[in-house]
Amino acid sequence: MDDALDEIRDISEVPAVELINTVAVHLMSAAAVKLGLSEGPDAAAEVDLDEARKLITALAGLVTAAAPEIGDHHARPLRDGLRSLQLAFREESSIPDAPGKGPGEKLTGPVN
Repeated sequence: MDDALDEIRDISEVPAVELINTVAVHLMSAAAVKLGLSEGPDAAAEVDLDEARKLITALAGLVTAAAPEIGDHHARPLRDGLRSLQLAFREESSIPDAPGKGPGEKLTGPVN
């Protein structure tokens, strides 16, 4: 029980922008793996576009919702990473989505 209280206290001391960035980086990393962008001989075996689509869309929601709260200084790198993943998804997909229909594009607008 004391461990749970320590964790609650620990997280209460972390600024919101840091938590948002941490979650965003985890989503980006997971999406990159599902797009086959990780290093190593098994990268191609990790490709799962359905999973990547979900992760990118969740990231787009987080970034879009958080940007006004965390400011452009913090949001810009998140937007850049999101856009890179959206473009990588388009490149990896054998049947491209229509403009504005790719992962997260409902929230960010079309990416080309």
